[in-house]
Amino acid sequence: MQAKQIVARVEELVRPLCEQAGVSLWDVEFEKEGGQYMLTVTVDHPEGVNIDQCEKVSRALDPMLDAKEFDDMPSYTLCVSSAGLARRLKRPEHFEAFMGQTVEVGLYKALNGAKQIEGTLAGYDDGAVTLDVGGERIVFESKDIAAVRLAVEI
Repeated sequence: MQAKQIVARVEELVRPLCEQAGVSLWDVEFEKEGGQYMLTVTVDHPEGVNIDQCEKVSRALDPMLDAKEFDDMPSYTLCVSSAGLARRLKRPEHFEAFMGQTVEVGLYKALNGAKQIEGTLAGYDDGAVTLDVGGERIVFESKDIAAVRLAVEI
Protein backbone atom coordinates (compact mmCIF):
# COMPACT_ATOMS: atom_id res chain seq x y z
CA MET A 1 0.00 0.00 0.00
CA GLN A 2 1.40 3.42 -0.98
CA ALA A 3 1.34 6.47 1.29
CA LYS A 4 -1.58 8.09 -0.58
CA GLN A 5 -3.60 4.87 -0.31
CA ILE A 6 -2.81 4.59 3.40
CA VAL A 7 -3.90 8.20 4.00
CA ALA A 8 -7.14 7.74 2.04
CA ARG A 9 -8.03 4.52 3.88
CA VAL A 10 -7.17 5.94 7.31
CA GLU A 11 -9.33 9.00 6.53
CA GLU A 12 -12.26 6.67 5.81
CA LEU A 13 -11.74 4.77 9.06
CA VAL A 14 -11.07 7.72 11.34
CA ARG A 15 -13.77 10.17 10.21
CA PRO A 16 -16.62 8.40 12.11
CA LEU A 17 -14.31 7.89 15.11
CA CYS A 18 -13.70 11.63 15.21
CA GLU A 19 -17.43 12.32 15.16
CA GLN A 20 -17.90 9.89 18.08
CA ALA A 21 -15.19 11.77 20.02
CA GLY A 22 -16.87 15.11 19.33
CA VAL A 23 -14.20 16.47 16.98
CA SER A 24 -13.81 16.84 13.23
CA LEU A 25 -11.04 15.40 11.08
CA TRP A 26 -8.62 18.12 9.95
CA ASP A 27 -5.93 16.05 8.19
CA VAL A 28 -4.14 12.71 7.93
CA GLU A 29 -0.47 12.42 6.97
CA PHE A 30 1.83 9.43 6.56
CA GLU A 31 5.42 10.65 6.27
CA LYS A 32 8.92 9.48 7.00
CA GLU A 33 10.61 11.61 9.65
CA GLY A 34 14.17 10.93 10.71
CA GLY A 35 14.16 7.32 9.53
CA GLN A 36 10.78 6.46 11.07
CA TYR A 37 7.28 6.70 9.63
CA MET A 38 4.69 8.87 11.37
CA LEU A 39 0.96 8.42 10.88
CA THR A 40 -0.46 11.73 12.08
CA VAL A 41 -4.19 12.28 12.50
CA THR A 42 -5.04 15.92 13.14
CA VAL A 43 -8.41 16.81 14.64
CA ASP A 44 -10.25 20.06 15.28
CA HIS A 45 -13.17 21.59 17.15
CA PRO A 46 -14.31 25.24 17.19
CA GLU A 47 -13.91 25.38 20.98
CA GLY A 48 -10.59 23.53 21.04
CA VAL A 49 -9.53 19.91 21.38
CA ASN A 50 -8.58 18.22 24.63
CA ILE A 51 -6.28 15.29 25.33
CA ASP A 52 -9.21 12.99 26.15
CA GLN A 53 -10.68 13.49 22.68
CA CYS A 54 -7.31 12.74 21.05
CA GLU A 55 -6.92 9.65 23.21
CA LYS A 56 -10.42 8.42 22.34
CA VAL A 57 -9.68 8.67 18.61
CA SER A 58 -6.26 7.04 19.01
CA ARG A 59 -7.56 4.10 21.09
CA ALA A 60 -10.40 3.46 18.62
CA LEU A 61 -8.19 3.72 15.52
CA ASP A 62 -5.23 1.68 16.77
CA PRO A 63 -6.87 -1.79 16.59
CA MET A 64 -8.26 -0.99 13.13
CA LEU A 65 -4.71 -0.38 11.90
CA ASP A 66 -3.81 -3.92 13.01
CA ALA A 67 -6.18 -5.31 10.35
CA LYS A 68 -4.82 -7.49 7.57
CA GLU A 69 -5.22 -4.73 4.96
CA PHE A 70 -2.39 -2.81 6.68
CA ASP A 71 0.01 -5.78 6.98
CA ASP A 72 2.39 -4.46 4.30
CA MET A 73 2.53 -0.98 5.88
CA PRO A 74 5.98 -0.08 7.23
CA SER A 75 6.47 0.26 10.98
CA TYR A 76 5.11 3.62 12.16
CA THR A 77 4.19 5.73 15.17
CA LEU A 78 0.57 6.88 15.48
CA CYS A 79 0.02 10.45 16.63
CA VAL A 80 -3.42 12.02 17.14
CA SER A 81 -3.27 15.74 17.85
CA SER A 82 -5.10 19.04 17.65
CA ALA A 83 -4.76 21.24 14.58
CA GLY A 84 -3.62 24.00 16.96
CA LEU A 85 -3.60 27.76 16.55
CA ALA A 86 -0.93 27.89 13.85
CA ARG A 87 -2.61 25.13 11.87
CA ARG A 88 -1.50 24.26 8.39
CA LEU A 89 -4.00 24.97 5.64
CA LYS A 90 -3.90 22.27 2.96
CA ARG A 91 -7.35 21.52 1.61
CA PRO A 92 -9.72 23.85 -0.26
CA GLU A 93 -12.15 23.75 2.67
CA HIS A 94 -9.38 24.92 5.01
CA PHE A 95 -8.72 27.98 2.86
CA GLU A 96 -12.44 28.69 2.49
CA ALA A 97 -12.95 28.57 6.27
CA PHE A 98 -10.16 31.07 6.95
CA MET A 99 -10.67 33.52 4.08
CA GLY A 100 -9.97 37.06 5.34
CA GLN A 101 -7.72 35.81 8.16
CA THR A 102 -4.01 36.53 8.54
CA VAL A 103 -1.86 33.69 7.22
CA GLU A 104 1.81 33.03 6.67
CA VAL A 105 2.95 31.58 3.35
CA GLY A 106 6.24 29.67 3.51
CA LEU A 107 8.10 29.63 0.20
CA TYR A 108 10.71 27.27 -1.19
CA LYS A 109 12.67 30.22 -2.64
CA ALA A 110 12.92 33.67 -1.11
CA LEU A 111 10.84 36.48 -2.62
CA ASN A 112 12.42 39.90 -2.13
CA GLY A 113 14.69 38.33 0.50
CA ALA A 114 11.90 36.65 2.49
CA LYS A 115 10.87 33.00 2.62
CA GLN A 116 7.88 33.76 4.89
CA ILE A 117 5.24 36.22 3.71
CA GLU A 118 2.40 37.26 6.02
CA GLY A 119 -0.82 38.77 4.76
CA THR A 120 -4.60 38.49 4.61
CA LEU A 121 -5.90 35.43 2.80
CA ALA A 122 -7.77 36.88 -0.18
CA GLY A 123 -8.15 33.90 -2.49
CA TYR A 124 -7.50 30.26 -3.20
CA ASP A 125 -7.76 28.65 -6.62
CA ASP A 126 -6.54 25.12 -7.33
CA GLY A 127 -3.48 25.45 -5.09
CA ALA A 128 -2.70 29.09 -5.87
CA VAL A 129 -2.95 31.36 -2.84
CA THR A 130 -3.70 35.09 -3.02
CA LEU A 131 -2.67 37.39 -0.17
CA ASP A 132 -3.30 41.05 0.52
CA VAL A 133 0.03 42.38 1.78
CA GLY A 134 0.12 46.05 2.67
CA GLY A 135 -2.55 46.93 0.10
CA GLU A 136 -0.91 44.86 -2.65
CA ARG A 137 -2.34 41.57 -3.96
CA ILE A 138 0.21 38.80 -4.42
CA VAL A 139 -0.57 35.43 -5.98
CA PHE A 140 1.62 32.48 -5.01
CA GLU A 141 1.56 29.43 -7.28
CA SER A 142 1.29 26.03 -5.59
CA LYS A 143 4.70 24.92 -6.90
CA ASP A 144 6.34 27.79 -4.97
CA ILE A 145 4.54 27.19 -1.65
CA ALA A 146 6.14 25.03 1.04
CA ALA A 147 3.30 25.56 3.54
CA VAL A 148 0.49 27.93 4.49
CA ARG A 149 -0.32 28.39 8.17
CA LEU A 150 -2.63 30.58 10.18
CA ALA A 151 -0.61 33.43 11.67
CA VAL A 152 -0.65 33.55 15.45
CA GLU A 153 -0.56 36.97 17.01
CA ILE A 154 0.65 37.09 20.59
